[in-house]
Amino acid sequence: MNTARCFAALCMGLSTISLAACDAAKAPAPSPPIEDEAGATGSDAPPAEDDASASPDNAQPESGVTDGAPDLTPAPLAGEAERGERGARNVLLSFIRALELKEFDQAYDLLRQDARRGMTKAQFAAQFDGFGQITVASPKGMIEGAAGTIYYTAPVTITGSNGQELDGEIVLSRVNDVPGASEEQLRWRVRSIDLPE
Repeated sequence: MNTARCFAALCMGLSTISLAACDAAKAPAPSPPIEDEAGATGSDAPPAEDDASASPDNAQPESGVTDGAPDLTPAPLAGEAERGERGARNVLLSFIRALELKEFDQAYDLLRQDARRGMTKAQFAAQFDGFGQITVASPKGMIEGAAGTIYYTAPVTITGSNGQELDGEIVLSRVNDVPGASEEQLRWRVRSIDLPE
């Protein structure tokens, strides 16, 4: 008789567990948190971090996007290296890299007033709309001095992944250590870019 009671109690316990499981299966799924107008949720839990697959590290920037990273300011050189062809190439390579990375604001900042010709940063960037990925080639140039200013002239080819190509010449200049010259005048900067279409 004790065995029969124990068996009945066991059966009753199992049926209670089974009913609880059935009720849980029929329960509606919890509602997602409601967002306010700013997109914030009512939950106190911190927002989940972005999935790495949603924004891959190797994503290419959009055309004309300038976020200032990386900083492409030419590395400072000392003495004759800064004054000569090495200093000119140093600035030219920073300018080229800025174009290739679509850091147009940084490229624009390396232009002398002559090269800007009243052109805004936005107008400068607009010249490269539709190029797609940009590649710039500028083989070795030639340095020469005249009337207290040194010039560095090199051929340049700007190619877009869309097949567009501009060939021409780029000229950099700096004042040749003339007494009273400002720091800006003593820096190499892009003086002109001649890119006939």
